[in-house]
Amino acid sequence: MATLSRMKLDIFPASCSHVSTIVFLHGSGDTSEGLREWLFSILRKRFCLPHSKIIFPSAPSRPYTPMNGAPSTVWFDRKRIAPIEPEDLESIDPMCEEIGKVIQLEVDQGIPRNKIIVGGFSMGGCLALHVAYRFQQEIAGVFALSSFLNDNSKVYQDLASSNCRRPPLFQCHGKVDPLVLYKWGETTKDLLTKAGVTCQFHSYPRLYHEMNKDELDKLQAWFDETFTSSS
Repeated sequence: MATLSRMKLDIFPASCSHVSTIVFLHGSGDTSEGLREWLFSILRKRFCLPHSKIIFPSAPSRPYTPMNGAPSTVWFDRKRIAPIEPEDLESIDPMCEEIGKVIQLEVDQGIPRNKIIVGGFSMGGCLALHVAYRFQQEIAGVFALSSFLNDNSKVYQDLASSNCRRPPLFQCHGKVDPLVLYKWGETTKDLLTKAGVTCQFHSYPRLYHEMNKDELDKLQAWFDETFTSSS
């Protein structure tokens, strides 16, 4: 059985029989608790599905180059927040392995991989794309909110050289996002679609680097559709 060594997990069991699992990754500098509170403030209720366990991992603290090396709860390091920079696979891949352990623990408890969805906000969504398209192609789906992949991402390279399954993608992005520009998210969608990924993409004209109720409602509807189609 897999063991977890680097992450705190906040786990919320299904209110009915547990038949599926969602792993929701926070953005850079946030925590599982911060993400849960943010979701509650938007929805005015707990983020949940009746038959799905929700797992909120917290990234370990590490030196983060965009903050001049100060420690932050981030999933991986990077030189700066820009798609033209090379990816730091030395920090990305170990975190993909940790998320893989979370998935394996669910499989060990009887949840098939095609009943597991992984995704996240901002940096969490980016990591989820690496997890889904490089390491865990048998999962039900992946979601990325206000996220992007670097132009030379290993995700694109692996998809180009592989005939493996491509989990469906749910993606949302605000058109006035000042941190992760809308064009970066749109380009990510276009390149993944070109690589054979089926993507449901929603844009929001007045949304900044944040989430809103409409996208979360659409996301939860997509969970239902994706789990139903994977039956």
